[in-house]
Amino acid sequence: MSNINKIKGYRNMIGKTQSEMAKELDISSQSYYNKENGYVSFKDKEKIKIKNMLIPLFPKITIEDIFFD
Repeated sequence: MSNINKIKGYRNMIGKTQSEMAKELDISSQSYYNKENGYVSFKDKEKIKIKNMLIPLFPKITIEDIFFD
């Protein structure tokens, strides 16, 4: 599975839209779209925020699990 599909899949698992994720990360919806679709990389602080959103569902998840194959 590509990183793009993984990130979208995780976002869907926590029930958030791209716009909601953008608000959580304090970036524009367009910026989130570009990042989720692999045009731009997520910043480290954004990766940490996404990981923290996923901890309730996946207590042992790592940034590597989310963003790297």
